[in-house]
Amino acid sequence: MEIKRAGTQASANGPSDWFRGTVRIDPLFAAPEPARVQGASVTFEPGARTAWHTHPLGQTLIVTSGCGRVQREGGPIEEIRPGDVVWFTPGEKHWHGATPSTAMTHIAIQEKLNAKVVEWMEQVSDEQYQGR
Repeated sequence: MEIKRAGTQASANGPSDWFRGTVRIDPLFAAPEPARVQGASVTFEPGARTAWHTHPLGQTLIVTSGCGRVQREGGPIEEIRPGDVVWFTPGEKHWHGATPSTAMTHIAIQEKLNAKVVEWMEQVSDEQYQGR
């Protein structure tokens, strides 16, 4: 058994290559091999969002506070709120973040495949974020 005590893992700023706006990543867990799962709490300030990306084994988001947006390639922008659970299928191109006026925090859970959990792509443009 291992217990990760609150406050023992350092927060990090979301890198500008992967995010637009102010984003804080708080690691929660990364199970040791042979397990593949890892999770983090991610907070997006108003207007902040991820770049387009995919996950080789999919991703689950659990919204814990605020109001956010998610979109899969070719689909509509969906609003997400606390208690919502979002599943992106393996390889599904998508983005997620806060609304323009409200911050949002979610727990992100994904698994490694060949030591990789995500494939980052291009930034979400302001026009895409606004749904234009």
